[in-house]
Amino acid sequence: MRRNRTIARVGHAAVNLFLAIGPNGPLRIPHTQNTGRCKRTKVHSSHLVLPGLRLDGPQQSYQKAALVQPKLVEDDALRLKPRMTKITALVTGSSRGIGAATAAALRARGVTVIGHASRAHDADTIAADLAEPTAAARLWEQSLERSGGRIDILVNNAGKFSPNPLDASDFAWLDQWEDTLRINLTAAAELSRFAVRHWLADARGGRVVHIASRAAHRGDSPDHWHYAAAKGGMVAMHKTIARHYAAHGVLSYAVCPGFTDTAMAGDYLSSRGGAGLLADIPLGRVATPEEIATMAVFCALDAPPSMTGAVLDANGASYVR
Repeated sequence: MRRNRTIARVGHAAVNLFLAIGPNGPLRIPHTQNTGRCKRTKVHSSHLVLPGLRLDGPQQSYQKAALVQPKLVEDDALRLKPRMTKITALVTGSSRGIGAATAAALRARGVTVIGHASRAHDADTIAADLAEPTAAARLWEQSLERSGGRIDILVNNAGKFSPNPLDASDFAWLDQWEDTLRINLTAAAELSRFAVRHWLADARGGRVVHIASRAAHRGDSPDHWHYAAAKGGMVAMHKTIARHYAAHGVLSYAVCPGFTDTAMAGDYLSSRGGAGLLADIPLGRVATPEEIATMAVFCALDAPPSMTGAVLDANGASYVR
């Protein structure tokens, strides 16, 4: 009883501020009325947009809302942890490298992972050539069918990294440019759009993790304009998603690796002299796929909502911004 009286004496300005800042951003502030001994706030269901808040009747005192609020913050931070509910993730480019490591790490945390590759190599993988204009839409629909209509996490990892020399023929240069942007950026944009619409329609949150690149900030070699442009576009898209849909529980994170020990990067390092490029990395080595996967899984499951919009670097201090 003493505790309830103490809560009831809290000034209405403090209570309004408490209710106004919820886990998903600003809320509409309920009106107050003076009950004589103290100011009490009426809370109507139309006033609040806090996910998980249960009202027992048409109105409740602010005391109950205040007591429930800390749990809401906790639930929001843990929204996508497997111990709370069954979680399904779609990971593109999951057949090797960073994608394979990320899929394995998510499964180790109890997440149901739908993989993707150009060719299906197991029952958990959907085949789709993202260079084809309709492939991303087919991949999304098939993923929904496999998951029973719900996807909670999208990891945009699929990518193409191949040289496009300046002195190539006009046709060859443009063909390589368009293929790279379609796979590395356009398909990621399509899947992100499908995911955001899916989460908005169901009035619940979800997370997108974009595997971008150091090239988004630093640029790349003269033969890789297209790759740098695609990854720069991915980072800009990620920030836009984060800014405009955070209030709906849609969170976006980006990871920007430098050189990583994958077959794709290995071929490039060999072609450019290997040891000479390593000299540009203060850490003295390239990243491992498991290191990048650790960051991706953190973003997908553990990162606090306030981190939405963040870009995480993993390049051995070869580019510090």
